[in-house]
Amino acid sequence: MPKENPNCETTVLERAVSSILAASAAIPEASALSFEISCVESASARGYFLPDEEEYVRLRYSQYLSLRSALLTTLGEIAAAAGRNSTDWSGRLPVFATAFTAACLLMRANRFVIQLAADRPVIWKKLDEADQRAGIPRKSFTAIYQSSTSAYNLRRFLAASDFHNANRTGILNLASHPVVSPLIPILIAEEPGIERRRSDALKRLFAYRWFSFLRRHRSAWRQVMFGFFKASGRAIAELRQPGIKKPGTPKRINPDLRNTALARAKPGDVFVTRHDDALSNLFLPGFWPHAALFLGSRLDCQQRGIHLPENNDDGPWFLEAKKDGVRFRPASETLAVDAFVMLRPPFSPEEMNAALTRAASHEGKPYDFLFDFRTSDYLACTEVIYRGMHGIGPVKYHLEEVGGRLCLPAEELLNQSMDCGFRVVATAGLRGNRLLTGIDAETAFHSSRQPL
Repeated sequence: MPKENPNCETTVLERAVSSILAASAAIPEASALSFEISCVESASARGYFLPDEEEYVRLRYSQYLSLRSALLTTLGEIAAAAGRNSTDWSGRLPVFATAFTAACLLMRANRFVIQLAADRPVIWKKLDEADQRAGIPRKSFTAIYQSSTSAYNLRRFLAASDFHNANRTGILNLASHPVVSPLIPILIAEEPGIERRRSDALKRLFAYRWFSFLRRHRSAWRQVMFGFFKASGRAIAELRQPGIKKPGTPKRINPDLRNTALARAKPGDVFVTRHDDALSNLFLPGFWPHAALFLGSRLDCQQRGIHLPENNDDGPWFLEAKKDGVRFRPASETLAVDAFVMLRPPFSPEEMNAALTRAASHEGKPYDFLFDFRTSDYLACTEVIYRGMHGIGPVKYHLEEVGGRLCLPAEELLNQSMDCGFRVVATAGLRGNRLLTGIDAETAFHSSRQPL
């Protein structure tokens, strides 16, 4: 019978037990996740997540992935010391009990997430989205689901559970072990779920095959459709309507007018803009087609922890989604337009900080040529505002179905923003080459939106 290595127990067991105790304390019970579960249920009924719901769910998912990583790392470190089969385990009960406790906790955490998401396409598609902020790659949930149905992993767990049942008395006697003893109550608490997990094993294998079939077909459809819209969207963005303006005619918003407007702007202001001759105007409802979020100077951004590109441009800066993606852009680029309206949201300083920080977290994502606001891995221009501000203070947006897609066109963004308490600060390019403020700005803005 192999003998335990005291040095191994001292160096491996103490670290492993410490990690497992921390993980056990961090695994929430379903009763403690009532709000997150209600968000999931609401999103499933609605067909998509609202931005604030997504923030809560992503936070919990990131915490789960961190906990899962810690347990897997612990299992990896202790696997060699535990041995590979019952012959090895018999002489290494403290190490086996430690590894099996970690495996039970991991199975419980995996089971909860999989049950929550696997039968709800809205949820598993959301969890499969990449999250650059948290370092989560695309299709992470699919990888977890696949791992949980691995025949090798399931056989190992079943063999370990059989050994635990056969040697339960000896394992319970480890309650007096100087290192492993804190884990025994945890393992006892996990016992009611062990048999349930055994019966789940075959069900998971079949369920994953069906899930994988659906995912592959949906993924293929999205790739085909996204490629089509990406190509046509870029082409439209680069074309101009003939006969609207003579070639080479400058934009009505010249540098002096732009600087005058920016002197009145505050971080968090929303600029809704227009190019008179953009071909995309023909495909978007209303007069106003595009939106960007004003961030302020480099110093303003630094004070909020927003990291701008390293160059010699001190600003002012915008966060704007165009065909090349969601990027921090200098005002000279964003306001190279023929007209704009500047709106100010009804936020307190604390709410404004939250909105700007949340919006800036999406920087670097590709442009959403599908205009599908149910996902956040690709963003369109107004979606930057939607995802940054929805659910903060009095601001609540709702998506509209346009052309079979749930989105928020700029004109609808304006409608809903005004209903939430946004106010018009200034307009430019509507009545000659000058900046309008106060009642003049409001009158010009509302006149621009009247149907012809």
